[in-house]
Amino acid sequence: MTEKAQNINLNKAKSNKKDEFYTQLSDIERELKHYKKHFRGKVVYCNCDDPRVSNFFHYFSYNFEKLGLKKLITTCYKSQDMDLFSTNNAERAIYLEYEGDKNGNMLPDASDIGIKQLNGDGDFRSEESIELLKQADIVVTNPPFSLFREYIAQLIDHDKKFIIVGHQNAIKYKEIFPLIRDNKLWLGFGFKGGAAHFINKHYEDYATAADRKEGMIRVSGVHWFTNIDLKKRHEDLILYKNYNPEEYQKYENFDAINVNKTKDIPIDYDGFMGVPITFMDKYNPEQFEIIGVGIANSGLEIGIQPYKPEHKYYRKEVQKRGAVNGDLYMMINGVVTVPYTRIIIKSKKL
Repeated sequence: MTEKAQNINLNKAKSNKKDEFYTQLSDIERELKHYKKHFRGKVVYCNCDDPRVSNFFHYFSYNFEKLGLKKLITTCYKSQDMDLFSTNNAERAIYLEYEGDKNGNMLPDASDIGIKQLNGDGDFRSEESIELLKQADIVVTNPPFSLFREYIAQLIDHDKKFIIVGHQNAIKYKEIFPLIRDNKLWLGFGFKGGAAHFINKHYEDYATAADRKEGMIRVSGVHWFTNIDLKKRHEDLILYKNYNPEEYQKYENFDAINVNKTKDIPIDYDGFMGVPITFMDKYNPEQFEIIGVGIANSGLEIGIQPYKPEHKYYRKEVQKRGAVNGDLYMMINGVVTVPYTRIIIKSKKL
């Protein structure tokens, strides 16, 4: 699915009341197995997460003793249907507290779980939810994609560790990118094949036949975001290509070379390089320095020059495309060429 198609589908989902998205248990298990040592003795909070249907609640409650948790808290918006966009159509919000097995069968029975009603709507921004957040050591959930900026800001403001689902487009948000650049936020291990299948029975799936799953929707570019240190974050990206000026085009408006694929980053280039956003999945802060992102105002802030008048005219009037100052562009055979979003990096080992 193209990036444009993904965005259209996600925008449709925001306005469609029947779009319920549930993270698969297998995806949760595949990611969280890398963090097990971090959960011991901790309070885990799953907000934006209806415990009546949540696979996050299932995972943590059934693995409570194995992980050595201290407490599990889950809350949900007053919609009974958990989705990516917090639709609002149920009467009361609830929260659950689980502190482990009490009757010896090592299962989360109803008698073990404290079910309590909230006075408000359960929105993660409400005072009640914030008070629960203050108890937490680690937050794990699939928050509303449309509120991702606010959600991350709240976690950072309250100095919480987290493992959450988000779309890779969030990397370039002006509120999110500085956190990534400053090593306060990074990507986890990710979803298999770089896409997630969310459980969904109402939404039209545009996946190819080979990748279609009944009752699910495939969303490309979905990832796990975290601020918990991982071994993969300290593994060098293995590179094998050498710099060749004929292969690596320079930008017209910034002193950097364009690299179309992460695997093609030249091993011997000591200047600035523009790499795809997917580079972040391989980013090692000991190997590379992140300078900025080459789009709009974020690009201008790091010294990317505005379009030359003749190039802006060509882009808008001949190509009939947008020409935003701060976006990187190249001149290839006299044609204005704008790559997809590029992260500007520099090697730390040269």
